[in-house]
Amino acid sequence: MPQEPPHKRVVTFFDGQNLFHAAKRAFGHIHPSYDPVKLSQHVCAINGWGLYQVRFYTGVPDAADKPDWNHFWTHKGAQMGREGVHLFTRRLMYRNKTAYLPDGTKFSFLAGDEKGVDVRLAIDVIRGAHRNEYDVAIIFAQDQDYSEAADEVRAISIEQDRWIKVCCAFPVSPTVPKARGINNTEWIRIERGDYDACLDPRDYRPKPPPPTS
Repeated sequence: MPQEPPHKRVVTFFDGQNLFHAAKRAFGHIHPSYDPVKLSQHVCAINGWGLYQVRFYTGVPDAADKPDWNHFWTHKGAQMGREGVHLFTRRLMYRNKTAYLPDGTKFSFLAGDEKGVDVRLAIDVIRGAHRNEYDVAIIFAQDQDYSEAADEVRAISIEQDRWIKVCCAFPVSPTVPKARGINNTEWIRIERGDYDACLDPRDYRPKPPPPTS
């Protein structure tokens, strides 16, 4: 069996949109107010691990489509970059979708999809294991598609005869009683008090225009 290292190097991987929607369901937060660095430091501190790198992944809508969200992620991303976070962003891919109303009426609308963001995150988890860049990978998301990356890391651990752990961190609350982490990972549950202690005090949403006289 591979020997467990006494000092564990941690890289955290944030699926920005997945974490936002999980926190919205669990705690009612209406915008991505979390601080990835603080959350990473918190999880590492309670486990006695050493934080090595924070990586963040999100899609960003076009300014012409959703100017407020474009403004938010552009400015939040810039601040994360100043704090040393490795940032991966991708423009949303737009396509027409069709929906049906209860009366049977059909209508089409333009929708943006996060194409490639989850794939990039999974690739980086696997690449980091191959390159011996971490001992513990913590994925802040609940997307079960990431379970395949966890399986691949386990295979790398066997091939390299090296101790590697993949964890999944996610919000929990009574409003989401059956919240599950990613299969084949170690789950780290984040309670409201700990989550709220890791909020970003800055608000990157655009300020409303001043009232006209």
